[in-house]
Amino acid sequence: MLRDPSTKYRPFPTIALPDRQWPNRTITKAPRWLSTDLRDGNQALIDPMDAEKKTRMFDLLVKVGLKEIEVGFPSAGATEFDFISGLIREDRIPEDVTIQVLTQSRRDLIERSFESLEGARTAIVHLYNAVSPAWRKIVFGMTRDEVRQIAVEGAKILRDEAAKRPNTDWFFEYSPETFSTAELDFSVEVCAAVMDVLKPTPDHPLILNLPATVECATPNVYADQIEWFGRNIPNRDSVVISLHTHNDRGTGVAAAELGVMAGADRVEGCLLGNGERTGNCDLVTVALNMYTQGVDPKLDLSDIDEVVNTVNYCTNLPVHPRTPYAGDLVFTAFSGSHQDAIKKGFAAQAARNDDLWEVPYLPIDPADLGRSYEAVIRVNSQSGKGGVAWVIEQDKGLKLPKRLQADFSRHVQAMADATSRELNAADIWGGFEATYLPREGDRFVLRDYEESGSTGQRTFIGRVQVDGEERSISGRGNGLISSVIAALADTTGPNLEVIDYNEHAIGHGADAQAAAYVEARTPDGRVVFGVGLDTDIATASVRAVLSAANRA
Repeated sequence: MLRDPSTKYRPFPTIALPDRQWPNRTITKAPRWLSTDLRDGNQALIDPMDAEKKTRMFDLLVKVGLKEIEVGFPSAGATEFDFISGLIREDRIPEDVTIQVLTQSRRDLIERSFESLEGARTAIVHLYNAVSPAWRKIVFGMTRDEVRQIAVEGAKILRDEAAKRPNTDWFFEYSPETFSTAELDFSVEVCAAVMDVLKPTPDHPLILNLPATVECATPNVYADQIEWFGRNIPNRDSVVISLHTHNDRGTGVAAAELGVMAGADRVEGCLLGNGERTGNCDLVTVALNMYTQGVDPKLDLSDIDEVVNTVNYCTNLPVHPRTPYAGDLVFTAFSGSHQDAIKKGFAAQAARNDDLWEVPYLPIDPADLGRSYEAVIRVNSQSGKGGVAWVIEQDKGLKLPKRLQADFSRHVQAMADATSRELNAADIWGGFEATYLPREGDRFVLRDYEESGSTGQRTFIGRVQVDGEERSISGRGNGLISSVIAALADTTGPNLEVIDYNEHAIGHGADAQAAAYVEARTPDGRVVFGVGLDTDIATASVRAVLSAANRA
């Protein structure tokens, strides 16, 4: 890299728009959406989709709710042409969906595009030619007048070919390709010339697509360009301003959002951001960003995993685990402090009297996208007690007291350090069983027991295996737990002092289990924990005391 990059690169010029309005606006409704997965997305693939994959992708786009779908570049070859004409011939296009095709401004390509749409109920033909200085000078060697004339001639052919097919309701789209690096006045000039040919009206508007063909500036500059264009294009009520952003600088989504705030009506992009080079605008991210602000995006992404799996299959491209909203890890916390905040957030959410979502670290409810809460908190060597407790509660229904959470967390930390990997629910439960529940070699094993007495004076008589030998032990106390502790103290067991006791049901109904937790102190000052599980809460508490005694 250069120490002084200014010797090679120039900063992008800003737009003179001192009274810009877009910074004070918010997005309050969904734009029109166009999916270009089957065109821009497909042409960017190492192995373009075959007919089966194209059909599967088209069906997904319809299911998600896309009403405008760019289905291909019919003049590119037989695969594209046959797929597009097949959609029409096989009547696969729902009545509320309009397909779109792309063509360069050349007579033979435009005519071929119309041929692919024979019999369509309605369709959009998308015409484009590049207009920026670099393309005029380097690629075409043309003047501004010559480039404008390419657009005008193409528009005339669109008009004439549509007139030959009056049974189709035709709409047109024009893109001054490389708009974001072109002179704004020239982009308006070319678009106005196209409008002069096609004669759009408010009832039958022309779509003017303003692409950031290559993203070369910050998204606020693009927003300025869109607002300036909207102010200066003639007959604004007869055009639909559409955005087509790319992600070369990593801000394709932001540019689209600011462009909508700047007055755009329509957004083009791909599901999960596939597209040339670094990709197109990710429609999923833009739509769900709106959703988290309380705006209905008019797209159904309630089964995000189906979207991910279909896109992955059709494009043969992996979806990064950190992809917003859709990645495998976007709703997952490994950090202990994050896990604790999320766990408390879910508890607070359950106690709310309204449906307002407010959970730390989760800008959206995973359930809205068809994701479960089980994967929200996962455990590795970075995790804390809250994360471990969450997994145990979600997997087994145990609500561990806080100090027991901390005690077990130390065991889990040792397991994670020893294995150097993520611990799953089975690993954690196995560690919990080995630490607190009955195991081979325990000093105290409950066989049977009975209790008697009244409130304030209880007697425990139990058959307990002690050091491998079954014995009858008994003790008295002011409750069942204290009488069990007395029975142990009167034999060979430890003399425990109970610090804390908790219990709860696991599940509901006659078959529900109970869990009991004991925190106790030994004569030498050590703190030990015990856990008991049983269908009877009293028996669970006895098992919890013996569990603590086994660890004393």
